[in-house]
Amino acid sequence: MLPFENVSPEKTNTYFADGIQGEILTKLAAVRALKVISRSSSAKYPSRPDNLAAVARELGVAMILEGAVQKSGDKVRVNVQLMDGRSGAQLWATSYDRELKDVLRVESEVAEEIAEALKANLSPRELHILATARTQNTEAYDLFLRAQYEFHQAESSLAATDYDRADTFYRQALAHDPNLVGAAAGLAYSQLSRHWFISRSTPRELEQVKSLIDRALALAPDSPEAHFALGIFFYWGHRQYPEALAELNRSLQLEPNNALARQYCAWVYRRRGEWERSIADAQQAEELDPRDASIATNLGITYALLRQWKDAKQSQSRALAMDPHSVIAALILAMTHLNSTGDIASARRAFDGIPPGLRTSSPSVHGDVADIIGGRVYLDVIERHFPDAFQTLENEAPNGERGQFLAGRVALAILAGENEAARSAAEQALPLLETRLKEIAEDTFTMTELSWVYLALGRNNDALRVARQAADLISVQRDTVSGPLFQTGLAQIEARAGAPDEAVNNLRKLISIPAGQWISLARLKIDPVWDLLRNRPDFQQLLSGKELIGANK
Repeated sequence: MLPFENVSPEKTNTYFADGIQGEILTKLAAVRALKVISRSSSAKYPSRPDNLAAVARELGVAMILEGAVQKSGDKVRVNVQLMDGRSGAQLWATSYDRELKDVLRVESEVAEEIAEALKANLSPRELHILATARTQNTEAYDLFLRAQYEFHQAESSLAATDYDRADTFYRQALAHDPNLVGAAAGLAYSQLSRHWFISRSTPRELEQVKSLIDRALALAPDSPEAHFALGIFFYWGHRQYPEALAELNRSLQLEPNNALARQYCAWVYRRRGEWERSIADAQQAEELDPRDASIATNLGITYALLRQWKDAKQSQSRALAMDPHSVIAALILAMTHLNSTGDIASARRAFDGIPPGLRTSSPSVHGDVADIIGGRVYLDVIERHFPDAFQTLENEAPNGERGQFLAGRVALAILAGENEAARSAAEQALPLLETRLKEIAEDTFTMTELSWVYLALGRNNDALRVARQAADLISVQRDTVSGPLFQTGLAQIEARAGAPDEAVNNLRKLISIPAGQWISLARLKIDPVWDLLRNRPDFQQLLSGKELIGANK
């Protein structure tokens, strides 16, 4: 289903055309007999492509639905046509002219007629889904569509202002219709996304998110959106992986074509160390969403963790071909080049599509020094070009709080041997980060940042304490993705805070498990972070050994 064209006189009605298309797609995704490509793949194409056959081939579909929406005052016209993907022949077409208050039925009518045209055998439940409107309140519906549109912008930009707009519209929709399940589930998912990608929520804020989801499930126990939001709550909110899988799989039972739920199952399996199951689910998600760069990006992370470098590079290159401006895909590809061969030139080329000044770090991981300072800065550090590293750090816009930015300054100054500059920045960062940790006692990202701040202030015992606390909270046993990252962060602090034996022992364990995204022999050989260990016989012995390729035996 291609994006519906906005042919309204007011171009600001793009959200409305986008929303109508999304609602029809959501209804069809619940039909088990149909394979429906997700919005994130189809959204990359124009509403009326010149080469329909090429689009069908790239998406792996036999038929394509095109549409256009015109909204003028309280009148709405929706035109839709079903096209043969190979020949381009029109199979079915119709128009709907409605008053705005009656537009709520249009999405159901379109979905029903498409299912009939495709001769899909519908269960009673599927018939009910197709026939049921989200709400009878047109103002709530309009606000919900605006919220969905703004949330899609936020998912792409990861900008707090976009999340703010989405949340405002979700709340306004709920004010007009407190029983609008999609708005409650959507608001919960938006706030969880902000929590995971921008800044940690307080326990009280997470409780409020859970209340929204409970409200949605009380209104609609079989809502796939609500079960999906609950799965993400367990995943992102509390790292409770069995509970997350149960809810995500329930969402898939209710909406079999939900590529998002399928891919998050894959990432939860990955965090449980179920590598083959994770890859299989990710590949299923790609079939439903073949143009979603985030799936290829995450597959690349999986392969990198397993130190399957060729597969990792292929996945990240595929992701960047789909989205040349993906910071995460570029970052993972750069780190894969470093981890596999230590090839700094290739690592730098991975960032070619990323504009200068954009911070090159993953917002959802913050467990070692490379995350704290950012990917491009880290490459300068690897080459020991410290003046360039400081300039790059200052140029990259912080995507978080002031304390996080100052922690980057602290860590970089320590690595550059500029102890006075490190202490000065640490004195500014300390009250900000300690206050943050009081607000969110288990914020492991803040613990990692604080460990470097304490190091700069000569408080080595405190640096070791908070680094160990982070590594204990997210252990390898609890999380096979982030656990090794926090162990890496701990080893970095141990190497500089008077615990070199512990650092080497930690590194020895890390190269014997799937942790290739964070640690490899090639990277250990060139990374200045480990310079204080470099002349130790046990470290040199480590470098001459072997690392695990693939999953644990």
